[in-house]
Amino acid sequence: MSRPVNVLMVEDSEDDARLLKIELQRKGFAPEVTRVDTGPALRNALATGEWDVVISDHNMPGFSGDEALSLVKCFDPELPFIVVSGTRGEEHAVAAMRAGASDFIVKNTLHRLAPVVERELVASGLRAEQRRIAAALEESQRQLAESQQMEAIGRLAGGVAHDFNNLLAAILSYADLVLQSLAPGDKHRDDVEEIKRAGRHAAELTRQLLAFSRQQVMQKAVLNLNEVIHDELGLLQRLVGPLVTIETQFEREPWSIKGDRLQVEQVLLNLATNARDAMPKGGTFRIATSHVTVKPGEITARPSQAGDWVVLEVSDTGSGIAPDIKAKIFDPFFTTKEVGKGTGLGLATVYGIVRQTGGSVFVDSEPGHGAVFTIYLPRTPEAPEHWSGRKVRR
Repeated sequence: MSRPVNVLMVEDSEDDARLLKIELQRKGFAPEVTRVDTGPALRNALATGEWDVVISDHNMPGFSGDEALSLVKCFDPELPFIVVSGTRGEEHAVAAMRAGASDFIVKNTLHRLAPVVERELVASGLRAEQRRIAAALEESQRQLAESQQMEAIGRLAGGVAHDFNNLLAAILSYADLVLQSLAPGDKHRDDVEEIKRAGRHAAELTRQLLAFSRQQVMQKAVLNLNEVIHDELGLLQRLVGPLVTIETQFEREPWSIKGDRLQVEQVLLNLATNARDAMPKGGTFRIATSHVTVKPGEITARPSQAGDWVVLEVSDTGSGIAPDIKAKIFDPFFTTKEVGKGTGLGLATVYGIVRQTGGSVFVDSEPGHGAVFTIYLPRTPEAPEHWSGRKVRR
């Protein structure tokens, strides 16, 4: 079977170009050839086309192979450039190779052309694979450093939350004792009730801290993510308000996950709240589900581990996130909202719940172009369980 190859040929002779094409065809290639013979034509071809190899004559009227080589290397230093000359000139050959040519072939030895093209295509493929691996490794290292930082913050947050919970338990208990000792009409009852309300609010903050630090006990069950989202749509619409349109796109053949249903709902609510605040004048809040399989040995940045993954993608058309802020959005207590408008635990809680469920979360955003949160949760082969729990008030 012939191997396709896109060839940009710098050649002033149509006959010679045809001869080179026939030689490649004879050796098993199916070349798509574009011929140019001037500098402007070469520049245009490089800018508008995708090429596997450039084959260039060395001596042409008004345009030399050296000039063509210089143009190509300025445009793409790694694009293979093969010089084909009608005369043997060792000095020209050495100069061309030093300037970046892949090889120098004399026209009476055209049998060398196909093997050289094959060699360069293999080398180009290896370079592309190396770049892909290097990029994936760099992304994995970045994720590892970020994960280690978040783990350290999580341990600190969890320790603070546990100690704070003990203090809150004492505060609420003594508040109850004081309340019981006061007569029904006592003027201090309202003050004690305020103390209790503040204590319960603080307890909610510690609950979110524990979710972030992955120290909260989970009630795991096998879930159909589509059903969880569908059941929450009414609440989500009331949460985002009438100015925001909710769109959904469900995977037709959903895979199951194993997680705490109430916590998965909390992830949806927190992301919806975040999106609503980013769209004060309205917009679109979109929820989509899908799935992906990462094979063993396959290198991917998202997710970085092999396996079957259920994907939850939540996006908005809001104000977007600045690059310097994006790296901090999952940190506990980090918020760009006004004092009293937010706790800075919404996205931290999302991060903690997702990690505790065995998944990972990523955000893509630019200022003025909204935000996309992509969550990967491990698939379970078990069938979803029927949900019989009651909704909690929020």
